[in-house]
Amino acid sequence: MRVLGMISGTSHDGIDVAIVNFAPTDGDVAGGVHAQIEHSASTPYPTALRERLIAALPPARVGVDTICELDAEIGQEFARAVVAAITAHRDAGYGPVDLICSHGQTVFHWVEGGLARGTLQLGQPAWIAESSGMPVLSDVRSADLAAGGQGAPLVPILDRILLRPFVDLGLRAAALNLGGISNVTVIAEDEDPIAWDIGPANALIDAVVTDSAETPDTFDVDGTLASAGTVDPALLASLLAEPYYALPAPKSSGKELFHLAYVREHLSRLRSGNSERAELSFADLVATLTELTARTVADAIRAADVGVLVSSGGGVRNPVLMRRIAELLPGVRMSTTGDLGVDSDTKEAVAFALIGWATAHGLPGNVPSCTGAAGERVLGRIEPGPGGTIPRGEEFTSMPELSFETIGRRSA
Repeated sequence: MRVLGMISGTSHDGIDVAIVNFAPTDGDVAGGVHAQIEHSASTPYPTALRERLIAALPPARVGVDTICELDAEIGQEFARAVVAAITAHRDAGYGPVDLICSHGQTVFHWVEGGLARGTLQLGQPAWIAESSGMPVLSDVRSADLAAGGQGAPLVPILDRILLRPFVDLGLRAAALNLGGISNVTVIAEDEDPIAWDIGPANALIDAVVTDSAETPDTFDVDGTLASAGTVDPALLASLLAEPYYALPAPKSSGKELFHLAYVREHLSRLRSGNSERAELSFADLVATLTELTARTVADAIRAADVGVLVSSGGGVRNPVLMRRIAELLPGVRMSTTGDLGVDSDTKEAVAFALIGWATAHGLPGNVPSCTGAAGERVLGRIEPGPGGTIPRGEEFTSMPELSFETIGRRSA
């Protein structure tokens, strides 16, 4: 079965797509399933849509009219990304896709008192089904959340597979995603996996860069700004005092907490406490926010006592951030998911392709020890294709052994 997984993450900069072919190893599922990543791509949001999306995110208050419009427009963009990916995939000589699994775009993750009470992803799947002619699995977080879980992270279903070689060697390993929010999965032999959202990865950096008139960029390209600045100790201490970091796992967070106004509030607090405080330069601000990400990640990894850290996400392309994390974690072996056959920019889309495949085969897509759910749940809701098609694979009683490799090129 071929499944197209897709997501726009908390950096809300575009849509990542991966087409994965799941086939029995040596023709027999008893021998496991081999997953080949045949195509992957990233499609930026149109500038006007991204600006509207950013303006609608917390702490903004918007009406249901805005939500309705964004749901349709994001769904249409997802549909265009699907059609482009399927066309390129077909032109490369691959077979047809059977199912689409769309995570959509998270616009709100409702957390109170450490408990996740609701989550909202936009990107109406009917537009995707109509444009592609295929069934679409969506709303993949709600079942876990209704079972008492955080609804996040969901990538541990893939992390367990990617980290297995290290665990088989008796190592305690962690998979770190550096998207808008940093999250980590920790796996060790004879232990249940654990996972949680650490805090802001690129969220605060991207917010101040996008807001600044000093650069046309929406993120710190190659860590240039951070490398030109100096960390401000007072601001860093204020940011590190955030109560979220002290909460026990499992826990989840997002742009509802870590946004531009959050940074401005901390800056205002420092100025009001010291009227003679010099204005912080833009580069110093970016350097301090980068150090915040490095420190919170390193603190979490150190507390988890892991020996191997495998990273993915947009933050992997920031050499300043990656170098600083490595400096703070001496003795920890560092690598990326690219070293394991899954491009670091493609990992989350692959994870949702895997969740789509699991649902089609009656298998759970959550890992309860990671989300806090009462048990395993088959995830998502199906939007049938225009002809009423709903894919059904052979039902398994448990997840078979899986392995992954990339055989197709990633396109922009």
